[in-house]
Amino acid sequence: MTVPVGIIMGSQSDWATMRKAAAILDELGVAYETRIVSAHRTPDRLWDYGRSALGRGLQVIIAGAGGAAHLPGMMASKTQLPVIGVPVQTRALNGVDSLYSIVQMPKGFPVATMAIGAAGAANAGLMAAAILALSDPALAQRLDDWRAALSASIPEEPADD
Repeated sequence: MTVPVGIIMGSQSDWATMRKAAAILDELGVAYETRIVSAHRTPDRLWDYGRSALGRGLQVIIAGAGGAAHLPGMMASKTQLPVIGVPVQTRALNGVDSLYSIVQMPKGFPVATMAIGAAGAANAGLMAAAILALSDPALAQRLDDWRAALSASIPEEPADD
């Protein structure tokens, strides 16, 4: 079975955030792989991952990084696959540094940038599923069902305290 989604992160500590993308993909029945690929500490691993991604059957890459957050942009420069960037919340600047590093990509190497932190990681999983659903009717139905369940979970009226 080919794995269509790669979830990569700059360090082990990023997994606390990136596991939210994995959880969404699990709910939707989408296979994925996870790797730690640091743009700064393991650049050869980054190059190898990006160069081999398409040939290994990946269709979308979700890349999470904090601080300087070069991972999503550098990955976008090494593959033709869509890259979804997740800014990981940091202690120093609360993730704003990560967001700016990911969202401000130069022309030619786009990164679809999500919100800072766990919500962004979950949305990255949903975005990856939506991309894959364009050519997978069964996944499209599961995604529609997931969204309908989310809508149904919101009450029409506030509860009394």
